[in-house]
Amino acid sequence: MNAPLTLTTIMFDSADPVALAAFYSAATGWPVTDTDETFVYVGEGPVHLAFQKVADYQPPAWPDPAKHAHLDFTAADKAQAIQDLLSAGAKQPEFQPGGDRWTVLTDPEGHPFCVAAA
Repeated sequence: MNAPLTLTTIMFDSADPVALAAFYSAATGWPVTDTDETFVYVGEGPVHLAFQKVADYQPPAWPDPAKHAHLDFTAADKAQAIQDLLSAGAKQPEFQPGGDRWTVLTDPEGHPFCVAAA
């Protein structure tokens, strides 16, 4: 490509963008940086997470081949990070395809994400 793109934001549909942004802010340590009635942004780096309010939001299912994307995170202490995320409202589905390499969790609205050891 002659004019490459720069990724700035990963946007999630949400029933409650304020609550979901608070979950990811706590999970990443990134601050909530911008908010209005329908959008909330998290992060100050080159890439932000953002959450937009969608009427009649339907969460993705796990496992489901129709899911479109998910986030991968690493943690210095994977077990502690998972416990912290579960305490913050994440869920751990039964289906875990990663064995010991990674753990699939879902955020409070059902978006899947993975946690691996750093």
